[in-house]
Parts: sequence; C-alpha cells; structure tokens
Amino acid sequence: MTDTPQPEPLLDDDQLDHLDDFLASERVSEDALDLIGTHGFLVALAVSPREVPPAAWVAELFQGEPDFSDDSEREVILGLLERLRHNAIAALEQGLLPELPFELVLDGIAPEETPIGDWCAGFMEGVFLDEAAWFEEDEEAAAALLLPFMALSGLFDEEPDMAEFVADGARLEGLVRQLPELVLDLYLHYRVPPETPKPTPRRKKPAGGRKGRKP
Repeated sequence: MTDTPQPEPLLDDDQLDHLDDFLASERVSEDALDLIGTHGFLVALAVSPREVPPAAWVAELFQGEPDFSDDSEREVILGLLERLRHNAIAALEQGLLPELPFELVLDGIAPEETPIGDWCAGFMEGVFLDEAAWFEEDEEAAAALLLPFMALSGLFDEEPDMAEFVADGARLEGLVRQLPELVLDLYLHYRVPPETPKPTPRRKKPAGGRKGRKP
C-alpha cells in the first residue's frame, strides 16, 4: 500500500468534452481561456485564500459574455464550471490530488509550448484575479509556493531571476511530475489553518500558597 493519494477527476470525460466544444466554438471570444487554461484557472480559484465573486471570474474567463444559445445552455455551461471548482475544493479538502488533463511530462519541450504551460498560465490568471489575497499574509512563502506555476507558465520568462531557473530542464521535469502535490501544498497553506497548540495546564499551588514542600 502507498500513502500517496490517487488523482481525483474534477469532471468526467463527457463533461470535459462538453466544455471543450463550447470553449472552442465561435460563440466564445478568441481571448477566452481554452479548456486546459480554464481547468487551471478554476483550480486556482479553488485554492484562492479569498472567495472571488462568480460574476468576476466568469467575466475574466470568457473575456466578455459568450453567445449562449439560450438560458438553458448558459445554466449548463456555468454549472459545469462551478462544479469543476467545487469538486477541486472537495478533493483538496480531503487531501486528494486533482487529476490534471494532460500527461505530466515535458519530453524536452518548452513548457509554454505544451498543455502544461497553458494550464499553469490559466492557474496564474486565477492568481492575478485577486493577487493581493495571495501575497498579503506572507509574501516570501507565497512566492516560493507559486514559483513552479510561474516558471512553467511561460509568463515570466523575461524576468532576470527566472531565466536561470527555467533553463534547468531536469528541474522543470521534476516540477511537472509534482504539480498535483504542489496544488495540494498551496491549498493546505491557504485554506487549512495550522493546528493550535494545546494550552499548558497550570499547576495548582500547594495549600498555604507556597510552592514545594517545607524543608
């Protein structure tokens, strides 16, 4: 037996295909996130230390109002998005790893040219939506925890400190394999309060108000 939790699908294949078809259609802005980016975006919202109002994240995801065919389609699509986010929260709350919609390997390809980079870019878009909440408590710890997502997203390649980091192919491959665990680490950091140490019981004073025995 192993202590490593198994990846938990956040939607089934039919639900993911349904979302993919809609997000890839002409009824959605060209600037909207695709399915992979949307998955990363919603997982970030599941981890986020502060709840983002649905109206705000839906507008960001779609970059405008999609051309829904009717209210029923709107309800179905938004319902699937919310279900993905909710299922991510439920899985992480139980200490389960989210199943990511791609193979966890780069094969020597630059991350930004793979679904891995697209997913991490979508994740970072979720962070940018309320960046202050992610960094206000402990900026140094937040930066360290988010560094793998930043490095794999390809959004920060122009940063001087990032160039050397992303040049290490073996390191990036290791981070890709750890992505589900890194998501769980972030969730535990932001969403699970540290255990409060039990208070030390006070010792009762001996009768007479003096400590210890009389000589």
